[in-house]
Amino acid sequence: MEHEPMDGITIEDMDESSNDSDEEDSIDNGDIEEEEEEEGQDNKPSVYLPGQPLESGEELVVDKTAYQMLHHAQSGAPCLSFDVILDNLGSNREDYPLTMYLVAGTQAARAHVNNLLVMKMKNLHAANEDSEDESDDNESDSEDNKSPVMSIAPIRHQGCVNRVRYTKIDQTPLAASWSELGRVHIWSLKEQLEVLENEEQLHAYRKKSEKNDSGIKPLFTFKGHLAEGYGLDWCSTDTGTIASGDCKGNIHIWRIGDNNGCATWHVDQRPYSSHAPSSVEDLQWSPNEKHVLASCSVDKSIKIWDTRVSPQSACMLTASGTHTADINVISWNHKESQFLVSGGDDGLICVWDLRQFGPNARPLAMFKQHTAPVTTVEWHPQEATVFASGGADDQIAEWDLSVEADQSEEVESSELKDLPPQLLFIHQGQTDIKELHWHPQCPGVIISTAHSGFNIFRTISV
Repeated sequence: MEHEPMDGITIEDMDESSNDSDEEDSIDNGDIEEEEEEEGQDNKPSVYLPGQPLESGEELVVDKTAYQMLHHAQSGAPCLSFDVILDNLGSNREDYPLTMYLVAGTQAARAHVNNLLVMKMKNLHAANEDSEDESDDNESDSEDNKSPVMSIAPIRHQGCVNRVRYTKIDQTPLAASWSELGRVHIWSLKEQLEVLENEEQLHAYRKKSEKNDSGIKPLFTFKGHLAEGYGLDWCSTDTGTIASGDCKGNIHIWRIGDNNGCATWHVDQRPYSSHAPSSVEDLQWSPNEKHVLASCSVDKSIKIWDTRVSPQSACMLTASGTHTADINVISWNHKESQFLVSGGDDGLICVWDLRQFGPNARPLAMFKQHTAPVTTVEWHPQEATVFASGGADDQIAEWDLSVEADQSEEVESSELKDLPPQLLFIHQGQTDIKELHWHPQCPGVIISTAHSGFNIFRTISV
């Protein structure tokens, strides 16, 4: 991994303005667009930092030399949440074009037209391959095979999908979804993943789905929450165990069981309610201890739970007093499990050392790069010191805690002098960013969802 300057966006003179196209609520096979590089103007482009006012006649233009890969995808109705589906194509794959699978949940205007979207994205090529593909006249007949393509197998979902999380149990791919109607569902994705590999089967599946007679029902539904919620996480060290948290501050723990040979879930009706009545915004199981759970809340606190203890006394540690507003998201480091990162409505990102966690704990590091609420944060699955964050300020930032300030380096711009050295890269171009994930099988690749659609990219910094 190399440390590159934070130079993803530049400013150039604008010849004419562009208008965003209207989004549709209907579901169709998504379009994946390659980000186009604007031709340079006579004046020299400069680095743009979020929050800077644009001069008259200026526009933001992507610097494609700062990306190894950059694609944009539309799925119809916007998605608030998604997750990466692990596949059998191999780990640590960096040869382009890439193929990947996702499951996402829509936020359509009408509750009864929402869907879970099981997606396959293929032909995701590297940024520097664009010109080679376009100039190869001898292979013009196979142009369609080279273009990025996204195929979608939808599942009807009652209510907007607040959050969706993927897991695999006994070779069966599953997704858990939080509905705005206050229910949590568990779905099998086996059929949808199968039809994505065959165009004729996918066409028949979609035709049946459009008639609303697909007959697809969740494997299990929990209706015991007193309100809708957002906190949802599968335990990676205890197969089938899941935690869900709601806007009333209650957390329920589910454990998989057997009912006449069919998988079912037993939900502890006694809630973990130390956050109540404040909303539980996010949940994260420990990556190496199956009975340990972390939560964050509108009450500005992060709590660590031991689920072996009765719910009334299961809250073991609480840290509060650093974030000055709602804590929206947390991420547990899977490589170095003593570290946790949090992001809040105050725009603050805090890195915590859990060995020093408690009432008087102070963060190991704090960053105030975001100028609006932080809505998503996640550690890199392979690099223990790297994480990414995204927010309502329409920026995604890549960070590396191992980088220290080098006083010998000369900084050309006075604005750049105020940036923390740990900030590697700022990615922009999306509106109202909701969630991001590193792809665990494609090193350095980030997928992010926003009101304006999906971005799939890899920068030169990670």
